[in-house]
Amino acid sequence: MSRRYDPERRQRIIDAAIRVVGEKGIAGLSHRSVAAEADVPLGSTTYHFRTLDELLVAALRQANEGFAKVVAARGGLRGEGGDLAGELAGLLGEWLSGDRAGVELECELYLAALRRPALRPVAAEWAAGVAELLRGRTDAVTARALVAVMDGMCLQVLLTGGVYEEGFAREVFGRVIEGGGRGGTGFVSHPSPVSACLPGTPEGVFASPGRPVPGP
Repeated sequence: MSRRYDPERRQRIIDAAIRVVGEKGIAGLSHRSVAAEADVPLGSTTYHFRTLDELLVAALRQANEGFAKVVAARGGLRGEGGDLAGELAGLLGEWLSGDRAGVELECELYLAALRRPALRPVAAEWAAGVAELLRGRTDAVTARALVAVMDGMCLQVLLTGGVYEEGFAREVFGRVIEGGGRGGTGFVSHPSPVSACLPGTPEGVFASPGRPVPGP
């Protein structure tokens, strides 16, 4: 009997991989576990994705769409003028208060790039894409600094179980934007997921020896 034509099989495999990671973590991901979840022959997973890294790249790209959809729903950050700090604070609040399981999954796949170099270009694509949107509202260095702060805030909330404070976030974003408008270099100009932020102290965001932060 000939095998039924299944043009959506590749997508089903990606969806299955995302579910497996969501349930078991990346450690539970294998071609066999994905094949079982997708209800396809084991050979189908290796046909479409020769290695697990290739499958994880596809999964991370799809997971990143969650944040992109929130950005698009809020106008794509393309509005001129207005309160950019408030927009960014609201954007993160909406994303973090949405599908929490999906947000945590996206974070796990994002952090997997630490051990899996194949994922790093995808993580970089996300950061570069958001920075490009912000460049319509501010200069390039400030845009990259804002992305770094967004990274840190999201990871801090997800990894510590803390509560996202929109007012605090707006204050921090405002300071970065204000510093950029003065031509200052108070914040790092490259995205970093490592946050030294202490709750209630905006001055602590990404602060480290030799890296001054903007004053009030």
